[in-house]
Amino acid sequence: MHPASPTGPPPMSFPPPPMPVRPIRGLGTAFLALLAADVVVEVVAGLIGVGYIDLLDRLIADPLAVEDAEIERGDLLYSLSGLAEFAAAVTCGVVFLVWLFRARANAEALSPWPHRRAKPWLVFGWFVPIVGWWIPKQIVDDIWNASLPGAADQPLTVAPRPGLVRGWWAAWLAGSWISHVAARLLRKDDLESLRSGAWFDLVGIGLWIIAAALVAVVVRRITRSQEERLRAPAAHPYPAA
Repeated sequence: MHPASPTGPPPMSFPPPPMPVRPIRGLGTAFLALLAADVVVEVVAGLIGVGYIDLLDRLIADPLAVEDAEIERGDLLYSLSGLAEFAAAVTCGVVFLVWLFRARANAEALSPWPHRRAKPWLVFGWFVPIVGWWIPKQIVDDIWNASLPGAADQPLTVAPRPGLVRGWWAAWLAGSWISHVAARLLRKDDLESLRSGAWFDLVGIGLWIIAAALVAVVVRRITRSQEERLRAPAAHPYPAA
């Protein structure tokens, strides 16, 4: 004989416990310190750029009035400033991505709603053409909203888009486009193109500094929100097992 089938309601099942919310302040502080150093590099590069534009203006007005040694010195200094900008930007970018991954993991633990982009897009979103114009902003928007108190009240797809993130992203996109134009002009040989490229580069530096100031506030706000949720008695919106 077979045993009688059990009767009664099936046992209750619960979702797996969420990942713990991990401290993020150290990473945020490291990024902000590197960002401040990057801004200093940009300011110095901007001052060098102003001197380079003056050199080009004098060359255009009278090529014989500028000595070859001064031209070589100006070209070398301008090139070195560009390399310093690139190195500082890459260093900042790597630390920002590490912070972003930690912030995203915390955001997933703090809100039950799915994010609009899978985790690989935290990296690929910055490099894939066309879609890179909006995917990184969507990722930061969702992390921002998932980190706020009451994040479980509405899906991230319909949550308000923070104006601070919008401002940072607009400055970032504009600065990136202008820097791309500058790079193309600076690869040419004629003085007029070089002068235009140096001016575009100077404007791009200004936009990058604006973007840096805005992203610093974004990182601080998200970090503070997650740290406050971490200290709250019930940091997770999920039912306990």
